[in-house]
Amino acid sequence: MSQGQNSSERILIKGNEAVAFGAVDAGCRCYFGYPITPQNEIPEVLSSLLPEHGGQFVQAESEVAAVNMLLGAAACGIPALTSSSSCGVSLMQEGISYMAGSHIPGVMVNMQRGGPGLGDIGPSQGDYFQAVKGGGHGDHRNLTLAPATAQECYDFMFRAFGLAFKYANPVMVLGDAIVGQIKEPVRRVPPADAVSPEALAAMSKDWRLEGYGKRGPGASPRLLKSVYLAEGALAERNRMLMKKYEAMKAECAWECVDVDDAELVVVAFGSIARIARSAIRQLRAEGHKIGLFRPITLFPFPEEALRALAPGRRFLVMEQNTGQMVEDVRLALFAQPGVSASSVLWHGIMPGLFIGADALREPMLQALKEK
Repeated sequence: MSQGQNSSERILIKGNEAVAFGAVDAGCRCYFGYPITPQNEIPEVLSSLLPEHGGQFVQAESEVAAVNMLLGAAACGIPALTSSSSCGVSLMQEGISYMAGSHIPGVMVNMQRGGPGLGDIGPSQGDYFQAVKGGGHGDHRNLTLAPATAQECYDFMFRAFGLAFKYANPVMVLGDAIVGQIKEPVRRVPPADAVSPEALAAMSKDWRLEGYGKRGPGASPRLLKSVYLAEGALAERNRMLMKKYEAMKAECAWECVDVDDAELVVVAFGSIARIARSAIRQLRAEGHKIGLFRPITLFPFPEEALRALAPGRRFLVMEQNTGQMVEDVRLALFAQPGVSASSVLWHGIMPGLFIGADALREPMLQALKEK
């Protein structure tokens, strides 16, 4: 927190600006990125904030350059960040895979825009597969967090850096044009689970590349790499990574709203979850038993928590794409007692559209009627 910052004060800022403030307060000291709408406020704010805090801001010549700069800084144990939107993140995929294969932490923010291709600058959740299934080549996975408010944009930066360094792995914060551009009051106060910059440094002390001068004349060489050519070496590396991804399940996070008596549970993430919550509030006031299950970590997906809701309930997945998270919901609920193919419904909002709660009422009511 900046000197003199009053912890009781709230500041009115966009979600993108909250990302920038959160990153700096979490200890980020290097940013590398390239402008693209609708996330441009992130580099704009960081271009001023980072120099004020002794950090470095670099507008790279491309997204490819930005992610490789991120790799280099993170390999030295520096909490570093890049951000982009959809097609820009596609250009970063090779570097993200290299980071995962090299066991290097780093934080990426994707404020999604409409697609595929250049699409438009409106909201979308079409990058779900890219974020949670790895996106790039090889069997790598990104820890993925999905904020739904400007306050979470701030808070999740602390969580992102903490998880990145804990697991030495890329972490993706997956927002969209709505959560990035929405303007809300935000308290610039580190959350209770914040990991201090000193703790981040301690996590990297055994592997970071810092030269013999800092570690003494008897220090052994360190090597961070993603190429393993010896017989069986790559297989062993992937076994290690698989164990790490399995261990990440301990980080599953989710939110349940009004599910105790719910006959229908809406499953949604990010900005669509907050819009769905408004519709659910209206419908519950009319006597309809509907609840909300919001995954906060998209990878690892909180499948056990979702399964716990399965007996006697039906599910409606709502997302702003043509059907992506619904596959993980169906996998989580497959063969659960009392759950059939007709128990999991899906409603898609097409990318690029701005909708309100009224647009989600009828799909919810229809799902309640279906047998």
